[in-house]
Amino acid sequence: MSEPTDEVMTDSALLFGRVLDGQGGAREIGWEEAMNWQPQAPGEVLWLHICRNRPGVQEWLETQLGIPEPTAELLTSDQTRPRAFAEGETLVGTLRGINFNPGAQPEDMISMQLWCDGRRLITLRRHPLQTPREVVALLDKGAGPPDAGATITLLAELLITRMSHTIVDMNDVLDELEDMDVEEHAEDMLKRISTIRRNCLALKRHMAPQHEALEQISRDAPFWFEEHDRREIAESIARLRRYLDDIDISKESALVLQDELRARSLASSEHATYMLTIVAGIFLPLGFLTGLLGINVGGMPGMNDPDAFWTVVTFCLLLFVTLIIVFRRLRWL
Repeated sequence: MSEPTDEVMTDSALLFGRVLDGQGGAREIGWEEAMNWQPQAPGEVLWLHICRNRPGVQEWLETQLGIPEPTAELLTSDQTRPRAFAEGETLVGTLRGINFNPGAQPEDMISMQLWCDGRRLITLRRHPLQTPREVVALLDKGAGPPDAGATITLLAELLITRMSHTIVDMNDVLDELEDMDVEEHAEDMLKRISTIRRNCLALKRHMAPQHEALEQISRDAPFWFEEHDRREIAESIARLRRYLDDIDISKESALVLQDELRARSLASSEHATYMLTIVAGIFLPLGFLTGLLGINVGGMPGMNDPDAFWTVVTFCLLLFVTLIIVFRRLRWL
């Protein structure tokens, strides 16, 4: 049996293809038609969404699209730090979004690489990402972006908007924790707060570079990235900046709540230690007295007196009451 060609292997990597009509709609396009695609009408744009870890993808990018090898490696690699740059008349970028796949945590970010020359838009991902599907749904309804620049700005906007859901969820958890009974749920609260702090740190670590990538797109994108696209990217940048500020606030709120829980736990432990010290201080003289009277040597007073036991008990009670009064006057109780 002959080895499959790169083209056949790349065919399996195509997740979907659309040809934008320039009016907010699109038609579906298959792999074979996409290989020889040429615009049939003004404003048409080819958009291919590809799974980047399938065999043959990098070779196809280099041979069919003429993408330089270093750029093709970047588009198919797992080095997913957000970044963007212009390469002649093309735009190359890596963006990240929240992982909403089952079993994933918010800090498990998903990257999406993109390459565009104004006529063709190639987006690549490794794990399922909902944002491109949302844009395709809009295109299929005739309410999607009209061109490549608008598609890129909409993808960036949706990736950022999804952050707000995670931030709101974290803030809701913090509000819930603030209303919980510390004494009964202290351990569980500390675990959940630690999770929130880790999520905040991960989101900040990944999304801060995305802020820089979007600014790079707004500043250095090629000529086909129109002025209204730059304004939309500027709005996304401002929204991302607000979300980053919200993450900082959530992180600080979690830190304050964690410090409060630890302070309460420490105060409770110190109070328990203090009470044990008071109890030890009260019973130390009584223990000394009973220990002294309990030594088994000759000459102990009251050994032959049947009332001696009750005399000692009465004396111990009087001593106990005296110690209580003294401790209260010293404000130890």
